[in-house]
Amino acid sequence: MDLIIKGGTVVTATATFRADIGVRNGIITHIAQDLTGAPPVDATGCFVFPGFIDAHVHFSLPVGGFVSTDDFYTGTIAAACGGTTTVIDFITPERGQSLHEATDLRRAEADGRAVVDYALHLTAVDAAPRTLREVASLAAEGYTSLKLYTTYPAVMVDDAALLQLLELARDLGIMPLVHTENHAAIEHLKARFLAQGKTEPHYHPLSRPPTVEAEAAQRVITLAGLVDCPLIIAHLTCRQTLAVVEGAQQAGQAVYAEVTPNHLLLSDELYDLPDFEGAKYVLSPPLRDSSHQAPLWRALERGALAMVSTDHCPWTFAEQKQHGRHNFTQIPNGAPGIETRVPLLYSEGVRRGQLSLHRFVDTCATTPARLYGLFPRKGTIAVGSDADLVIFDPEQEVTLSYTTLHQNVDYCPFEGWTVRGYPKTVLVRGQTVVQDGEFVGAAGWGQFLPRQPFHHRRSV
Repeated sequence: MDLIIKGGTVVTATATFRADIGVRNGIITHIAQDLTGAPPVDATGCFVFPGFIDAHVHFSLPVGGFVSTDDFYTGTIAAACGGTTTVIDFITPERGQSLHEATDLRRAEADGRAVVDYALHLTAVDAAPRTLREVASLAAEGYTSLKLYTTYPAVMVDDAALLQLLELARDLGIMPLVHTENHAAIEHLKARFLAQGKTEPHYHPLSRPPTVEAEAAQRVITLAGLVDCPLIIAHLTCRQTLAVVEGAQQAGQAVYAEVTPNHLLLSDELYDLPDFEGAKYVLSPPLRDSSHQAPLWRALERGALAMVSTDHCPWTFAEQKQHGRHNFTQIPNGAPGIETRVPLLYSEGVRRGQLSLHRFVDTCATTPARLYGLFPRKGTIAVGSDADLVIFDPEQEVTLSYTTLHQNVDYCPFEGWTVRGYPKTVLVRGQTVVQDGEFVGAAGWGQFLPRQPFHHRRSV
């Protein structure tokens, strides 16, 4: 063994027990009591969690002349410091661009810079024959998930294309992740507000109400059921969409959903902050009123919501968000969150009794690994798994602030929140990348992760 994690309480999605963990060549080789024979890493008084997975992040995302401020170096440092050891970002081609070309460009941005391991979702912006061929070719290379949009003109697909892409995904074992909002309804509502001179951030959530999200989710789930394709609803925000998802699940359809800490913990009152501060919370789908939060927590605990991702997409408040000061539709959509997800979910979920310790691990590590073809290499603590490990001090208190976090942005949506429970030491494939809360790793340590297909039991 190269090292031994000693004295901690090991927690997986299904078990909690005291054990030491032996690591050799980046792989877990032993899980037993009183291991000796290698340098120890002290985990006394701490939980030892599997490295957490954030399956929805946007590094260096170009939108409307701006680029999101975390790249694969700064963004994965922030991920590591927050206990996340694997991220999944996106390949988003421009219309007419080869998906292979877009993939090569994205890999060039990440390789040699990422400090934690990473994978990439494909994005299909049409169902042209070349796109279908390229999706199939890249799936064989380990790109086994596909982002689809029902809004945003640059990337959205219509129902006919959606059906073709879902059929292809079903046949190839690719997991679709779908952003569901009704584009026509959003455009109609935005135009109405602007015509009335209603330009403040207050009108962002009113232009994208829950029914707009739920309608698109219902439509996408119906089409997926028609061709018997499993799918994930991205960043579910509200009771209405939750009802649609649970209805499909109860009917036996393979429908999963992710939720973000923003929608579990923040409400639409923030859009009314003075001095344009509400722009910090302009993201899509938007924050909802607080009555949606308790139903989302309960759904997460019982498994109706499968996982927690961040949709991390940071824009500077001082400059980039100001672009929409006189027109809320021009505010870049997105917020930071990759570094705060794990401590927030533990502090506000586990400690407050809204989420069991095992569901916490399941939703932030194990289920993302299973759905996206990384399990059991990632997402659990087992002999043969990668030694991605988080030594987590359940009593450490930290007051969140953009001035001390590692996210490359000038604000934190949870500024001033005090969390109890925080990552102390983080290992990626047996290498310590965070020690006592500070990054000690190196650019390029993170590896690209080819992934396995999703095995869906077809309906008869």
